[in-house]
Amino acid sequence: MAQGFPQSVLFCCDHNSIRSPMAEGIMKKFYGHRAYVQSAGVMNELEIDGFAVAVCAEIGVELQRHRVRSFDDMQEWGDDISGFDLIVSLSPASQRRALELTSSYHLEIEYWPVLDPSGLGQSREEKLAAYRQTRDMIVKKMIERFGPPTEEQESEK
Repeated sequence: MAQGFPQSVLFCCDHNSIRSPMAEGIMKKFYGHRAYVQSAGVMNELEIDGFAVAVCAEIGVELQRHRVRSFDDMQEWGDDISGFDLIVSLSPASQRRALELTSSYHLEIEYWPVLDPSGLGQSREEKLAAYRQTRDMIVKKMIERFGPPTEEQESEK
């Protein structure tokens, strides 16, 4: 946690339908309003993944209303990527895109290699197990980077 706690974080992955929305939701739950948090994907042709919604609900993170968006959507809507203190890429494609988009800015970009659970498992339980593994990888990396959750303090306010 030597890097300190950022004021704003953008999580990104391939489609903004599984990993980056999970990370966005978990960060908001764990750290409340300590940071402005958003997520985006390289592409946005998918909707939020139902298995991601289910495994996040198990830990009290609501993703049902998440609307996917891409880096291009962000630019069209006037969201300035250079305004984020930290960009966390959760896939190789999103890491490349983040580096391209920020080449002329001095931004902190981190790569957290996190399992893409889509396509893993045959049965519902096997699929849920893969998604839980992804969720738990994100939780572990987040606590390593930002410290223990402060959710109890946030919910008491």
